[in-house]
Amino acid sequence: MRTHVMAALMIAGLAVATVGCTSYYRVTDPASGKTYYTTKIDDTRGGAVKIKDDKSGSTVTLHSSEVKQISSDEYEAALKPPPPPVQK
Repeated sequence: MRTHVMAALMIAGLAVATVGCTSYYRVTDPASGKTYYTTKIDDTRGGAVKIKDDKSGSTVTLHSSEVKQISSDEYEAALKPPPPPVQK
């Protein structure tokens, strides 16, 4: 009984730790100036990075990039669609 309780507490602790550990990134392609937002960056051969752009859903491989870790607020704001234009 005691080992079951300890195992359950360990699993619960791992679940809580995993949920709060997401990192957010802004990745910029210096050649085009295009900006991408992602939570996962995969390094490939030759120094390139492969990401899934969370704004467009596209998978992108960049041979030259600038990667910056950003806050969750900045990440969420970047993914929001722009407001509709004001009609006059």
